[in-house]
Amino acid sequence: MRRPLLTASTAVGLTALVGSAGTDVGSSWYRGLDTPRWQPPGPVFGIAWTALYALLAFAGGRLLERGDPADARALAGNLVLNAGWTWAFFRAHRPPLAAAEAALLAASTADLTRRAGRVDRAAGRALLPYAAWTAFATVLSAEIARRNRR
Repeated sequence: MRRPLLTASTAVGLTALVGSAGTDVGSSWYRGLDTPRWQPPGPVFGIAWTALYALLAFAGGRLLERGDPADARALAGNLVLNAGWTWAFFRAHRPPLAAAEAALLAASTADLTRRAGRVDRAAGRALLPYAAWTAFATVLSAEIARRNRR
């Protein structure tokens, strides 16, 4: 299990770095957005993503160890979508594009959770919070896009 876990952990770590590089919550553009009251406070995002990435690395390692090449491709595609959201939202300043990207990420995460659960129940269960969070992120992204049509 060491090699698949190391591979998944490295891939998830790189995803986190690329996503973090695209994040800019201090920009005047971001601070000027109309956001809903139910948006979590900023620190919640860092805490949540740290836990979600740890679960994703664990589940990804199990999936790489026990799954087939299509499962590995599903994981890779999910990680690309994951990192891409911050660039669409914070760097491109395109909330509608980010909302669409979030919906793709949520669908990809649901598929990844299904795949992981088929291969390893613990891996599937580990991805449930990630699936819930990406679904929430889709709703939040869509609401921000709706409120900030310019």
